[in-house]
Order: sequence, then C-alpha cells, then structure tokens
Amino acid sequence: MFFEMKMNHVLRRLAVVFIAGFSMACALAAEPVLAETGNVQVTTVDVMGDALRIPPEARKINLTKPESVLQLANNLVIRRDLAAKAEAAGIANDPAIAAAIRIAREKVLSDALFARIDAASKPTPEAVDRLALATYKSNSTRFEAPAETTARHILIKADTPDAKAKAEAILAQLKAGADFDTLAREKSEDPGSAVNGGALGSFPMGTMVAPFDAALDQLQKAGDLSGLVETQFGYHIIKLESRRPAGIRPYDDVKVVLRREIETKILNDARLAEVQKVQDTVKMNKDAISAFAESNK
Repeated sequence: MFFEMKMNHVLRRLAVVFIAGFSMACALAAEPVLAETGNVQVTTVDVMGDALRIPPEARKINLTKPESVLQLANNLVIRRDLAAKAEAAGIANDPAIAAAIRIAREKVLSDALFARIDAASKPTPEAVDRLALATYKSNSTRFEAPAETTARHILIKADTPDAKAKAEAILAQLKAGADFDTLAREKSEDPGSAVNGGALGSFPMGTMVAPFDAALDQLQKAGDLSGLVETQFGYHIIKLESRRPAGIRPYDDVKVVLRREIETKILNDARLAEVQKVQDTVKMNKDAISAFAESNK
C-alpha cells in the first residue's frame, strides 16, 4: 500500500514536470520562425531580444521595416549557427571564453536594469518644463548671445571672364525685381551657399572679410541690397535678411536644449545612485591586480 502511494506521488510529480515542460515547448513553438539553417532557428522573440541593443528611438523603426527585420534575422541565424559549431567544438570550455560569455550576459542584464531605473526615474513633461524655466531664470548669463546678422549673397569669382560685368548684370536683374533665391541658385559661384539660395546663415560681425562686413553694416532693413562688393574672392551682391541685437537668448530658443539636459541629468543621477551603492561595497585586491599586470608584460 505504502509502495503504491509512493508511486502515485512520483507519477503526479512527473506529470507536473511533463506538463510544465510541454507548456514551455508549446510556448517556444508558438513563436514564428523567421530564419533557420539545418542546425538552428531564429524566432520573433530572438529578433526582439537583439533589437534591445538598438537605441529606443530607432528600435521601433527597425522592427516595422521588413528589410530591417530580414537583416536582423539573417545576422542572428548565421551567428547562432556559428555559435552552435563553436559549442560543439568545445570552445566554450576555454576559461577566458566562458568568462566572456558570463560578462556578455551580465551586460545584457545590467543594461536591462538601467532601462528599468530610467523608466522609474523619468520625470513628467510638466516637471521638466518647470526645471528648465527655473534653470533659465537662475543662470541667464549662460544664454547671452552676441549681435548676429542673417544674410544671403551671390558671388561671381574674380577669375571668371568678365566677372564684374556679369555681377553688374545680376544686380540689375535684382533691382528690377528678380527673385534673389532663384538667381543665387542659378548664378552664384559659391557652391556652399548657392544650393541654399545664397543663404549664409546667422553670424556675428567680424566673421566675414572686411569689405563684406563693411558693406553689410551699411544695410539697414531686411531685404536691402548692397552694390557690388569686391573682395579677394570676387564680386559679391549681399542681401540683408535680419539682425538680432546682442542680449539674452529668448527662453523659447533654448528650452529644447534645456529640457534635454535636465531629463538626461535626472536619469544619469538615478543610474549613478544605483552604481554608487555597489561601489561602496567594492574591495579591490591591489596586490593581485599588480601581480596580474606584471604577468602580462
């Protein structure tokens, strides 16, 4: 009787183990196979795991493009097949290789922990906005900016045949109402700015060569044109776009950068706090370290 009860108990335990194992196998089998060789398979969960190494903002993009998923699956199945062959050859038994495998696993797990810390520490947009504005108000000198001018130009290079006559003809067209952007794209010989309609961006006075700066300084309001301005580069026609006086940059101009800085600092501080807890318990064996370094000379 006792023997039968014992056997029934064992059979029940075996049944539980079998059912659990079967359930796990079914769960794994339920994952669609994306790529395989004669030896190994790669499933959707493998690709999801591999995608964790991709920055979050790019991860979703990669996982929604069939060509990107194909590349991920192809790389994984090749590496898995090679790893299986390395395992069969006993390469994993090498102590240094075994340590590298452990370290790779630890990196994945510690990165996953950091991701959880980030999620738990991420401030609300409202909190970030409050901190950004407070930072701007308390450290306004950081946002001082020199006076800047925004301008366009058309250049006819000095070594162009009849350079001055060509520049004068372009200036006449502009005075007659021709579109500066269009003429700059068609006629300007400054390749860096011509593709952008002659746009030079914003810059403080003193950035350009002296004759250019002097001519630009004479222009008073947006849309004003210079005459021909001769420099060592050739003949310029300058159009004033805008002027911004020296002063503190408006909050709206810097809030995106401030928000990013604040959010990054909050997340980094949370990570560092966790690291410091571990660091406080670390004991370094300097003698062993010195001996190891010496042995590798």
